[in-house]
Amino acid sequence: MASSISMNILFSFILLFSASCVVSYTIQDQFYQCITLHSDRSIPFSTAFFTPTSNATSFNSVLKSTAQNLRCLTPSQQKPLLIFTALIESHVQAAVICAKELKVQLRVRSGGHDYEGISYTSEMKRSVSFILLDLAKLRAIKVDIEDNSAWVQAGATIGEVYYRIAEKSQTHGYPAGLCTSLGIGGHITGGAYGPMMRKYGLGADNVVDARIVDASGRVLDRALMGEDLFWAIRGGGGGSFGIILAWKVRLVPVPSTVTVFTVPKTLETGATKVLNKWQHVAHKIDEDLFIRILITTVNSTKGKKTVQTAYQALFLGKTDRLLDVMNHSFPELGLTRKDCVEMSWIQSVIYIAGYPSNIKPEFLLQGKSLFPTVNFKAKSDFLRVPVPVTGLQGMWEKFLQDDSPMMIWNPYGGMMGKISESSIPFPHRKGVICKIQYLTAWTDGDKKTADKHINWIRGLYEYMGTFVSKFPREAYVNYRDLDLGMNKNANSNFLEASVWGKKYYKNNYDRLVLVKTEVDPDNFFWHEQSLPILPFKVGQDGKSLIH
Repeated sequence: MASSISMNILFSFILLFSASCVVSYTIQDQFYQCITLHSDRSIPFSTAFFTPTSNATSFNSVLKSTAQNLRCLTPSQQKPLLIFTALIESHVQAAVICAKELKVQLRVRSGGHDYEGISYTSEMKRSVSFILLDLAKLRAIKVDIEDNSAWVQAGATIGEVYYRIAEKSQTHGYPAGLCTSLGIGGHITGGAYGPMMRKYGLGADNVVDARIVDASGRVLDRALMGEDLFWAIRGGGGGSFGIILAWKVRLVPVPSTVTVFTVPKTLETGATKVLNKWQHVAHKIDEDLFIRILITTVNSTKGKKTVQTAYQALFLGKTDRLLDVMNHSFPELGLTRKDCVEMSWIQSVIYIAGYPSNIKPEFLLQGKSLFPTVNFKAKSDFLRVPVPVTGLQGMWEKFLQDDSPMMIWNPYGGMMGKISESSIPFPHRKGVICKIQYLTAWTDGDKKTADKHINWIRGLYEYMGTFVSKFPREAYVNYRDLDLGMNKNANSNFLEASVWGKKYYKNNYDRLVLVKTEVDPDNFFWHEQSLPILPFKVGQDGKSLIH
């Protein structure tokens, strides 16, 4: 084995030498040679490297394999020069070293759920050559029930994590996302909210350690990276500080039996009145109860398009206590015993994700979604004061103007209001009633259709500006929205980036930029909304130190 590795390295060295002296090799060739040179294990070319020229079919298949937004895969979008699928953690280190040596940008994908697709494509107006590092093969999960923890590699999906926890214990869980195909690497970098957030906070609030590759190619755990960087990576957004290899997450107790329900209300059956009440109670109700609202359009009994609000809930307990809570705090919904379904926590994961009731938990191990991939555009807001009834009525008018609109209102309060805004970079805490997600989706790939839907969602967002948070108008970084602004190139500056940075991070933006400047002074990790570096460093005495 040792001799074959030595010969491999020798051969790569000869190729590199030849490349500099005889011919001009492509970036793809040079990257492969460099990776081989810096890897302690031989790499099978056909399963780890994909280029659009050598095998377009395989390249496109891998590019689309976890991409969740077809809007980001149109012909006009800039695609990677090369996709490198890391098979072991040292490949990630080698990718950083080689990208720096070749002066080519590196983009990193764990689950492919970036709403603007910037983990695998580029929105830069000026052409940017980049290599995609895909972490999909790094998905090991090690659950330690005695320690109430689990180490999870970045490429694992949150559904796989849930399944492996439940496999070991029916009374342990983890408070992260509702969409089971989310890659946990990027999910936690934005906060990671889910149906247990009112009880236990975010996924990022429940991280106790991490392993990251920094801009020098070093692997750092919490002790080595220091508390500033450990703070920054838990909610400070992906792609600015380094590449997450794995998270160590804290498990939380869940009852052996939980209860779920979904109760729909249309405009004709009191949707406006019930939503108005929900705004006043959802963030104050028992923290074991999470009631979100899925808002769509349906045909009414008269065949006319109308708005439907579906109240979907997870309750960490049984039906009897749930009915007591609802009858006391939210009787307007009219919840009855027949609406309630008791099940295990892992079964509730399937339910909340919207999968059919006959789907078994083992499905989660596939790391895929059952829903078709479409073109979509999304935006987000945070509500701190209830929208008045007249405002809701105007919202319905706007909502009905789109062919396939959707809104999701997620309640806050409970533990979310008890954790400080600066505890981690995710700042949307005390005083938040709910987060609103706006969505529009379409299947036709033509620009005219896309423009129609995007203009509609921008119009709805503009209308809602009267009612939502202000100064800043807050936004959720994991619902990335390039309408808020974007870097023009790698030389972004503090003031330009603060336009969206303050919306995502509020007052935590300043500290995040200081951490970024310290750990990645050359701005190796950058993208359309990455954090900028300062033109100076701030010393321990508070004075500026010019680079």
